[in-house]
Amino acid sequence: MRVTSVLCIVAALAVGAVGAKFVMTGGLPQQWFGAKPAQLAPDDPRHSTGEKRIVMLAAEWCGYCEKLRKDFELADVRYTLIDVDTEQGQRAMAAVGARGVPVTIVGQDIVFGYQPDQIKDKLAPLGYRL
Repeated sequence: MRVTSVLCIVAALAVGAVGAKFVMTGGLPQQWFGAKPAQLAPDDPRHSTGEKRIVMLAAEWCGYCEKLRKDFELADVRYTLIDVDTEQGQRAMAAVGARGVPVTIVGQDIVFGYQPDQIKDKLAPLGYRL
């Protein structure tokens, strides 16, 4: 009975140690399943943002878009505005899978909707204070 208990404890510790290492290294390697990094659609604005540029997908009629534009203006944020009521804007919206505006793209990160706290967190590393 004691030997069985000791073996169970040792096995649990071993599985725990291996599991912790597994989690810390990011899980199973992607190549095991043949997964490749996601490819961006041709019209995706993230092609031009790199790691530091900012793009806002917005509409003139959108109150939250106007509010976010004013927030950016007050914080002196340099960004590119794409109007979703244009053909380019519609293609960009489809490429990122957006269904509403505003959509803010900071580097390769996308924030859907008016989410000032999330946007503030994304802009802080770039030196902007929203």
